[in-house]
Amino acid sequence: MISDPKFDTAKDWFEKLRDNLVDMIQNIDENKFEIIHWDHKDEGGGKMSKLKGNIIEKGGVNISTVSGKFNENMQETIPGAKDNPNYSATGISVVLHPVSPKIPSMHFNTRFIKTNQEWFGGGMDITPCVIFEDEKKYHRGLEVLCNKYDKSYYPKFKKWCDDYFFLKHRNEPRGVGGIFFDYLQTGDWGKDFAFVQGVGTYFHQFIKNTLIALKDEEWNEEEKKIQLVKRSRYAEFNLLYDRGTKFGLETGGNVDAILMSMPPHAVWD
Repeated sequence: MISDPKFDTAKDWFEKLRDNLVDMIQNIDENKFEIIHWDHKDEGGGKMSKLKGNIIEKGGVNISTVSGKFNENMQETIPGAKDNPNYSATGISVVLHPVSPKIPSMHFNTRFIKTNQEWFGGGMDITPCVIFEDEKKYHRGLEVLCNKYDKSYYPKFKKWCDDYFFLKHRNEPRGVGGIFFDYLQTGDWGKDFAFVQGVGTYFHQFIKNTLIALKDEEWNEEEKKIQLVKRSRYAEFNLLYDRGTKFGLETGGNVDAILMSMPPHAVWD
């Protein structure tokens, strides 16, 4: 594993965010995460935290720090990999599929990747199944956050998210989006890292507020049926298009951790 102050700083913060998210979620759900450690085929590994709870039907908070060598396919697409296929990557990924259809599925990830170049990537998005009354507030909060760092970020990253989380074969979006960014390398590492921290902190607060506000809301079987169909679209996207899934499988990551994002139950109508 490389020894690099910036890489170590990012890794340490991702681990701290992971601990804070796990503590907060299991306190609200009143159930404990199951913790599974895994080793990467080359170097490093990760920690998978899985929850099957009262509020969260299936949830995962995964963290990993790995090093290795990109295969030939990835060398063609990853910046810097063609000149030097060696890489190190550290990151966190969170997916929450709630029991209640009133609570949206919530997804967040961020990562720092180092080849002979280095950059951040990540984002957050939500997939409501029924009307989510705080949708405008959610997007406005992301806009305010992005504007603190660069006023071009929100329209650019929102469009990237909308375009990315789109099921081309069905001509429909996966959810209501959020922000998505990749290859973030402005030349000011401290500013880039601060932005990534801001996104992680916003996601933490959004989860907390949403779970507390909606966990006791009543729902009916018709709403549950809608949720199960929405989940099928979620599964289709992750298997067909998701970059993180492809990256993890191509680089020899833990299969269970990679597929953690899949919903526990889904229906194809």
